Amino acid sequence: MRRVEKVLTNVTSMDATSSNAFDIKGASKVTLFCKRSSHSSGSSVFSATVGVGTDYAAYNKWISNVTNTNEQSETRVASLTLSADGCGFLSMSPEDAFEFIKVTVDSATDGVADAWLLIDYED
Repeated sequence: MRRVEKVLTNVTSMDATSSNAFDIKGASKVTLFCKRSSHSSGSSVFSATVGVGTDYAAYNKWISNVTNTNEQSETRVASLTLSADGCGFLSMSPEDAFEFIKVTVDSATDGVADAWLLIDYED
């Protein structure tokens, strides 16, 4: 079963903006899909904190959607930066499990930011 949550909508603030906490207990897969539009300069940086109960920590093990050779392992990152109109995504490392996630976007100069969480559960 898949649940899709729009976690950030039309964010234009130049300050960091965070979503509410979203429940990811029992998820087998979590993907963060991000979009930047109305770009003329600057960038939007998407990141997340994960938590158990009321305690949260920065999540620095996102699997990046970059091209690797057969000899390389997956690239782990703390964030996704979009510096033009477009979309990108990050996948949570499959061995990790948390109760909650909050998504943050920090935009510089201009642009509109949106983000979705795709949360999969085993049937």
